[in-house]
Amino acid sequence: MFRPLASALAALILVAACAPTLGPPPPPPPPRDRSPPPSAGGFRAGDFSWSAVPGPGRVDGRLTYRAGPVRYSCAGAGVVLTPETAWTRRRMTILYLSPDRAALPAADVRARTPSAPSGDYSAFVKRTVCDAGSRFSFSGLANGAWFVITVAKPIAPGKGPDIAIMRRIEIRGGKPVGVDL
Repeated sequence: MFRPLASALAALILVAACAPTLGPPPPPPPPRDRSPPPSAGGFRAGDFSWSAVPGPGRVDGRLTYRAGPVRYSCAGAGVVLTPETAWTRRRMTILYLSPDRAALPAADVRARTPSAPSGDYSAFVKRTVCDAGSRFSFSGLANGAWFVITVAKPIAPGKGPDIAIMRRIEIRGGKPVGVDL
């Protein structure tokens, strides 16, 4: 009678000796955020929020692009200012083959559009139009990096292809930025 009880007690002591003695078990890990991190390049509207805050920044630009003897103009053409995020930087690299600056045939850029990431970032894009002298400006901008984009046309029709021009600029301390495209 004592023997089965002694065996059970010995087994219990052995099991207890194997159990961890560091206190209660750790809490379960916190739930994981399922949205992609900004570095993953996925479109996230929150990454653009900095650009929606009005600031003292200003961009004064002009188109000076030439291809050899062919002069170009952006008179009457739209100019867009797109905030830089990981997503737009990736998009610019696909469309313009550079995240900093480019001047490429507009048809080539359009041909790459289906392979560029898509997302509804239009609410964060600033727009204006080039005047007759190929000048443009934006004001009320937040500090940060932006992409200036326009399409230039040869002044003499038929003398060259339309050129999509992109350039990355930075606004710091609300100081005006001059840009030549």
